[in-house]
Amino acid sequence: MTALPDASFAPPPGYRLRLPGPTEVPEAVRAALGRPMINHRGPEFRALLAATEELVRPVLGTRNPVVFLAGSGTAAMEATLANILAPGERVLVASHGQFGERFAEIGRCLGAEVEVLDFTWGEAPDPAVIGAKLREGDYGALLVTHNESSTGVVADLEALGRLTRDTRTLLVTDSVSGLGGIEMRQDEWGVDIVVSASQKALMCPPGLGLVSLSERARARVQRNEGMPRFFFDFRKALAAAEKHETPFTPNVSHLAALHTALRLIETETLPKVLARHHRLAEALRAGGAAMGLAEFTKAPRRSSTVVVFEVPAGLEGGDIVRLMYQRHATVIAGARNRLQGRVIRIGVMGGHDEGTVLTDLVQLESVLRELGHAVSPGAGVSAAAAFLAG
Repeated sequence: MTALPDASFAPPPGYRLRLPGPTEVPEAVRAALGRPMINHRGPEFRALLAATEELVRPVLGTRNPVVFLAGSGTAAMEATLANILAPGERVLVASHGQFGERFAEIGRCLGAEVEVLDFTWGEAPDPAVIGAKLREGDYGALLVTHNESSTGVVADLEALGRLTRDTRTLLVTDSVSGLGGIEMRQDEWGVDIVVSASQKALMCPPGLGLVSLSERARARVQRNEGMPRFFFDFRKALAAAEKHETPFTPNVSHLAALHTALRLIETETLPKVLARHHRLAEALRAGGAAMGLAEFTKAPRRSSTVVVFEVPAGLEGGDIVRLMYQRHATVIAGARNRLQGRVIRIGVMGGHDEGTVLTDLVQLESVLRELGHAVSPGAGVSAAAAFLAG
């Protein structure tokens, strides 16, 4: 049977996906998605799963086993909490943006006793404040967003790991928007669980979550008084992983895509991938500053995978997002939270190069000028180019 193509959801010519996730998928990764389907209980799949796990471990900075889940990053976050917390157990969330709030909401929905330390959006979680709070009580876990894509702030996981390493509190981090574009040293920093997903710096379509668990996190998973779970039961997943299998039907094509994406990272080398992300993000910041766009992020650790600009006075973020699409077929992000209308966000994730960022700035300048914001012609591109040449 041959189905006719449906053009109703096809993107317009010249479409550019510049969100902070999902990101553009490299052609080699797209091709991997179209490989013939294989037996998910056969030797080919076991070899694929084993090879993918081995390739992702250096990106995580771990020798831990990695659980792969059919689901989004949020699914991996929920699965993690369901596996390490017991009903009514206390958990501390160091929240500095939208996804810290999500971690807290998931914990409450599961029946945990959630306490939240709120930090100003745009600032980083303060390890001293968190340490003082941890000393006040017995917490099963400390939850923190590694790379807060709503604000562009990166948390100091190394400092937080020193706080929890010798306690019963597990350090759990959401690095959905960080892994693959920002350094992660899970074992060295004492991070017990890293939660991530496929659709951001790992350059794959949405739909694949991954969770890396330390030895003491795995011990917590095995206790009998945990939350009810079935499909997302890490006890089953870890036992299956020892045989390079999954307990239930996996998203085979996504794993093939992730394997290819990780091979691309391995070929470029991880240090060069991380350096490229940092360099492009800094060039975008330099260009934005030259056009009068102040950076929303105030913390010293700024994201290498998303740049967050404040919207100039008199303008509305949604108008910038809308015109970028209407005039240039380029999709950037605003905010769907308390920052709505106040910021725009541009992703620097995956296989981008200098031309990507320079194009962003050319298009952004034209939109800002159309909306009445005074910009010296070529100022953004010139500033970014000067940075890149330095």
